[in-house]
Amino acid sequence: MNWELAILWFVTFVISVTVHEAAHAWFAMLGGDRTAYNAGQVTLNPIPHMQREPFGMLVLPLLMLYLSNGTYCFGFAHAPIDPIWAYHHPKKAALMSAAGPLANLLLAAIAFTMLWFIARPDGETMVALRKIAGVFLFLNIVLFVFNLIPLPPLDGASVLTGLSRPARQFYDGLMRIPYMQLVILILLFSYAGRFILPVLWTVDDWLPYSLGAPPNAFR
Repeated sequence: MNWELAILWFVTFVISVTVHEAAHAWFAMLGGDRTAYNAGQVTLNPIPHMQREPFGMLVLPLLMLYLSNGTYCFGFAHAPIDPIWAYHHPKKAALMSAAGPLANLLLAAIAFTMLWFIARPDGETMVALRKIAGVFLFLNIVLFVFNLIPLPPLDGASVLTGLSRPARQFYDGLMRIPYMQLVILILLFSYAGRFILPVLWTVDDWLPYSLGAPPNAFR
């Protein structure tokens, strides 16, 4: 296993998910729901987020690193939201749901800017910065696109639920179907790449020097 790359992937994942969940919590607080704030989630310190979701932020990412020989990791977390607040303030809840993916988009934009100016790196320091920025770009695009897929419990479904009453009724009925969560999980694992890969290839084409994404360009 490439331990240097594995550590880079894990640190990038922890930072990216922490920013994602902190954005959810912060926008919920701004909208009047202090549930996540009271739980200590309005923070860029990853420890409270890990304590709340140890499996999604520690066990699963480390397992994926092991299974991928240190070349990739993924996981999840969630900020606590008051469902009564979300029901009575659907547009604020939609903005809160969108805040997490938009935070990942911001991180991806920062990484893209770094890669644009680095282009063809000279020297070990610039090569290392390019590798770090490449992993940040790749992972945050994945988090951005994946979370906006309009299937519950992903943020895309929550955004639609907050903006449209018919969408809320549809998702409420959908989730009452037995085993639907398992079906959605299978669909996500089977077809999420069809949404994510074209975006990755497009962003890679925009760079002055291709990363060859995804994801073995970062090995």
